[in-house]
Amino acid sequence: MNLQPVRTDAYQGSGSSSSAVQTNRVLRNTYWLLALSMVPTVLGAWLGVSTGLARAMGPGMSLIVFLVGAFGFMFAIEKTKNSAAGVPVLLGFTFFMGIMLSRLVGTVLGLSNGASLIMTAFAGTGAIFLGMATLSTIIKRDLTSMGKWLFIGMIMLLVAGIANIFIQSSALMITLSVIAIGIFSAFILHDLKRVQDGLETNYISATLGVYLSIYNVFQSLLMLLGIFGGQDD
Repeated sequence: MNLQPVRTDAYQGSGSSSSAVQTNRVLRNTYWLLALSMVPTVLGAWLGVSTGLARAMGPGMSLIVFLVGAFGFMFAIEKTKNSAAGVPVLLGFTFFMGIMLSRLVGTVLGLSNGASLIMTAFAGTGAIFLGMATLSTIIKRDLTSMGKWLFIGMIMLLVAGIANIFIQSSALMITLSVIAIGIFSAFILHDLKRVQDGLETNYISATLGVYLSIYNVFQSLLMLLGIFGGQDD
């Protein structure tokens, strides 16, 4: 086989250019779908607060509904991510997550400064997301290995959170919220860097990962603000 250096370089340059276009397309679609996913989340939270749907369920039942619904939706998203049904299924999931968030939102809105706390949590989450998104474009090193440690931390956080539903420890809840903000902020950086590096090529999967991290950062921030900044009537 006669390999021509000039042709090889030209081919690699073309492949690199094509890869960059693909990466930018995935990143752009991820950001657009992420922005769109906030709409059903807000609608779900509004519906949950208006109807008291999430509040009507006890902590145990709420946990079961959340786990079954969340994992069911994530399984469906994984199965449909390469089809036209992927986006509607993802948006349905974000609507469900909004309903699940309504219990906390309703509790915070019961405070005299509840609306202000929610806006502060929203602004704080936005600042963290923008910071991590910017950082993902600056960092040159591969962050893939960080993923497994973050996943282990997330599992430990989930187990401790489930245990605290029954323990009802305020100190543990505060500690878990602070740790969650750190872990899921790092997850945002990790997931966006995977897209930047071309390791994640499906924008629906990318959106799901970043959305879950943003959701958990917002929830944890709102919980902390409600505890330390809440004012009763």
